[in-house]
Amino acid sequence: MAQIITMPRLSDTMTEGVVAKWLKAVGDKIEEGDILAEIETDKATMEFESFNEGYLLHIGLQEGETAPVDSLLAIIGDEGEDFSALLSGDAAAAPAADAEPATEAPAAEEPKAEVATPAAAAIPEGITVVTMPRLSDTMTDGTVATWLKKVGDEVSEGDILAEIETDKATMEFESFNEGTLLYIGLEEGQTAPVDSLLAVIGDAGTDVSGVVSSFQIGGGSNETAAEAPKAEAAATSAPIEKAAPAAPKQATGSTASATRTVSNIKSENGRIVASPLAKALAEEKGINLAKVVGTGEGGRIVKTDIENFTDVVISEAPAASSVAAAPVGEVSQTEVKNSQMRKAIVRALDNSQTTAVNFTIGMDINMDNAIASRKEINSLPDTKVSFNDLVVKACAMALKSHPQINTQWTDEQTIYNNHISIGVAVAIEDGLVVPVIPFTDTKSLTQIGAEVKDLAIKAKTKKLTPAEMSGSTFTVSNLGMFGVDNFTSIINQPNSAILSVGGIKQKPVVKDGAIVVGNIMNLTLACDHRTIDGAVGAAFMNTVKQYIENPVTMLA
Repeated sequence: MAQIITMPRLSDTMTEGVVAKWLKAVGDKIEEGDILAEIETDKATMEFESFNEGYLLHIGLQEGETAPVDSLLAIIGDEGEDFSALLSGDAAAAPAADAEPATEAPAAEEPKAEVATPAAAAIPEGITVVTMPRLSDTMTDGTVATWLKKVGDEVSEGDILAEIETDKATMEFESFNEGTLLYIGLEEGQTAPVDSLLAVIGDAGTDVSGVVSSFQIGGGSNETAAEAPKAEAAATSAPIEKAAPAAPKQATGSTASATRTVSNIKSENGRIVASPLAKALAEEKGINLAKVVGTGEGGRIVKTDIENFTDVVISEAPAASSVAAAPVGEVSQTEVKNSQMRKAIVRALDNSQTTAVNFTIGMDINMDNAIASRKEINSLPDTKVSFNDLVVKACAMALKSHPQINTQWTDEQTIYNNHISIGVAVAIEDGLVVPVIPFTDTKSLTQIGAEVKDLAIKAKTKKLTPAEMSGSTFTVSNLGMFGVDNFTSIINQPNSAILSVGGIKQKPVVKDGAIVVGNIMNLTLACDHRTIDGAVGAAFMNTVKQYIENPVTMLA
């Protein structure tokens, strides 16, 4: 029986290997213990011996080629054996096989299951499989917050099927197909990876059990809401008992119940029908949605309904999301389901801390002139500029003079961004999001202030779009409004740097040889040493300091 040999992990830090030299050729007889090849790791070039015997039937990597650990390296089996099935499914078989002898039959059978996707399965004519969409660039899985359609409902192109909670926001997911909603694969509150089965749409009365069964066996589809190839319906070999995922877990705690707290509007099926923005506003204001009359399509509650609601009752909603106090003397715990945003933050932090080599530079800024200039600017009609806006503008102008800061690292090259788009970190209930001000350097202080305010509102109501959270080349994080003097932020990759902004404090300073009271603000720059050296970071900070301490230079 043919065995797949994969790229071995020859060191604790090895993630990929290079075939330096093959010591066996296709057709050679292999004995257990024979040296197959020399593999170059991240630390050394090492001999890789075979744990199998037979004939070398196939070489998957040529000398000089690089591949990740567990990639297909070679195939060993009986002389003249047909191994084409292993090649056709090498992506699935590779992770299961390693340098040790593989198991018998499953190694040849697993690839068949992997390639049996819904697209290849027998699907009745007119049936559309809708999968979990990728609604942000970093989204790996999503949670169904609310279904706006139920099984049996007619669906038209453009109708909102559901509200999907991603790692960054709760977004409406519209249908690109029309027909009858025949099947729902995920209940409200359930989480699944991108491309998992979300729903099935087609002609009313069509039996889709075979479609569901095939999808569950074959795994997710790479097409979202795409029409599957037309074929005759075929009965599956194994009967299916309503191939829906397990019943949704009853989450507890504030995070998990946030959606449920404001989801008690009575629709046809007893479910809340409200937009994500309306839900967020209701939760913020303490409004029980059961008392709100919706004016949107089909009685759906929208933003204006919340804004115009006057009979506010705050006693019910907060109680549902609060954590019960533990009786005195008793050990008590409450489990809170991790949100998609929190999971994404953890992944980003882990990546930043394990891949980048960080260092920090701190500097005090005299804000006396900035305070006076801001007061004068804000005296103009319809003008509101914050100290954070001044910092963002100063950073945008400084980046033009220090392009090394406006970079990102890849394994093969350093990318210099010729444009400047600054992300501004915004704290929300579930975590942290970073909306982006595109082409920041081309905008005035008042334009920056208006955009930051608008993006912050969208962030707190989970209405930011993926485009509004993508493409930053530098990031500013401000905790000064919380009374923080100084802190160090984690770099928002793929950026090479992030600026942490502390609060303005009155401190003794020396001016004209005398000690006087000055308004001081601390800035801390965290840099990725792979792209930024200490002297470069220091020069950038001095330029930022000059702009902030003399705001008139930013208005020239």
